[in-house]
Amino acid sequence: GAPAIGIAAAMGVALGAQSVPASDSRMFLHAVEDICRELAATRPTAVNLFWALERMKRVAYQARDSSVAELQARLVQEACAILDEDLAMNKAIGAHGASLIQTGQRILTHCNAGALATGGYGTALGVIRRAWEEGKAIHVFADETRPVLQGARLTAWELHQDGIPVTVLTDNAAGALMAQGLIDLCLVGADRIAANGDVANKIGTYSVALLARAHGLPFYVAAPSSTIDFNIPSGRHIPIEHRPDEEVIFLDRTRRIVPDGVPVINPAFDVTPAEYITAIITEHGIYRPMELCKQIGRSPEEDNRQ
Repeated sequence: GAPAIGIAAAMGVALGAQSVPASDSRMFLHAVEDICRELAATRPTAVNLFWALERMKRVAYQARDSSVAELQARLVQEACAILDEDLAMNKAIGAHGASLIQTGQRILTHCNAGALATGGYGTALGVIRRAWEEGKAIHVFADETRPVLQGARLTAWELHQDGIPVTVLTDNAAGALMAQGLIDLCLVGADRIAANGDVANKIGTYSVALLARAHGLPFYVAAPSSTIDFNIPSGRHIPIEHRPDEEVIFLDRTRRIVPDGVPVINPAFDVTPAEYITAIITEHGIYRPMELCKQIGRSPEEDNRQ
């Protein structure tokens, strides 16, 4: 998950800084820049990665007159703060989002946006957890989320551990369940949100949003403000990571299901246009997609002028 990627990046900078063989702060800061550059090249889509790295660099440069030991300690402190803040944001997202859920509702979620994808508690699953804690009788339908099966492996596991009723379905069964009246709303996380409210999330999210619109169901996105990228005007500008072909070619990395010599395509994310999103739930509150710029950050026009 994007929040976990950001936290891991911050921890990576703090950990890498501990072994930097620098005797003065100038050399140390150059080494931190190198560490951040290497980490930034790992995942292109989740904006929390770049947000966390920039925050770690900013902290290091603000304390550049300190000793190397003090700089190392400051980076550890900041990484831990990012973790703690993410957990607090998850709890706030859960509190806001639970107001959208009524007892007896059946919720479809995609991929994993729970404690395993964040600093703890979760974004989309944080909303579900909070609703359950409030005593609302709910049932979750978790898309398996091919090809890595985060929904079947992670989301179902988290909910089952918490005693929250969950049923796993194949990705291509979602429309049939909606048509049968078995789904009341859809709730997903996000890896990057553009300034206009377009949302990049795990591959298959866009399809769920289209199905929700076709069946007149609300489609909610839950994400912390650190996932909003006000420097990207729309989803068309979000870089999409492509994963190894082997994830599609093989089941469980061992059993080949695609004939030898047949090409595959394996994008890890897709973009859901803002027009298909009912609302975005953040730690600050619940907003229509285009309200994010006005309520939390800059406008797309301001971003374009920079």
